[in-house]
Amino acid sequence: MPGDGRVARGDATRRLVLRRAVDVASVDGLEGLSLGRLAAELELSKSGVFALFGSKEELQLATIDAAWEIFASAVTTPARAAAPGLPRLRAVCEKWLDYSEQRVFPGGCFFFNVGAEFDARRGRVHDAVAAASGSFAEFIREAAVEAVALGHIGADAEVLAFELHALGRAANADAVLHGGGRPYALARRAIRARLDGAAVR
Repeated sequence: MPGDGRVARGDATRRLVLRRAVDVASVDGLEGLSLGRLAAELELSKSGVFALFGSKEELQLATIDAAWEIFASAVTTPARAAAPGLPRLRAVCEKWLDYSEQRVFPGGCFFFNVGAEFDARRGRVHDAVAAASGSFAEFIREAAVEAVALGHIGADAEVLAFELHALGRAANADAVLHGGGRPYALARRAIRARLDGAAVR
């Protein structure tokens, strides 16, 4: 069909814009996004980019969705491939630290950064950020609960998950602010010690 080429080009342009948008937002925040800025940086028509998203809020929401897909492919999808229980809990922590340290997004963990930007706000963008961040926290909690249920760990699963999440977030924040890999090395040692200490012998 004659329109198929235009649809394919539109989809390709949308992917290109969103790939740039997630990188920009990881550094400058979702408020740092604008249709005009992205069009200029990618040498695209501003009207063409506007036609893809329609508003800044829609661009922000689409950027969150795109960032989640990238995050999931780097962290939760490979962690799910690990055996249930303690192996999966170790895997999700390692994958998350790898993702942040390797700067999959140039500003570090995308959701840590935009979460700090929108935590006290209300609206659709806040809700989308909260849903994505909450989904990952729930993934860690479920892995911890499963590890306890399988007899791999003897600990309060809720508290353990909270601690593991906090250690990863602290490593990301310190490394982005101060640079270097020391925060990640410390987080890995702390997480391993916590999991080793909680493991059922």
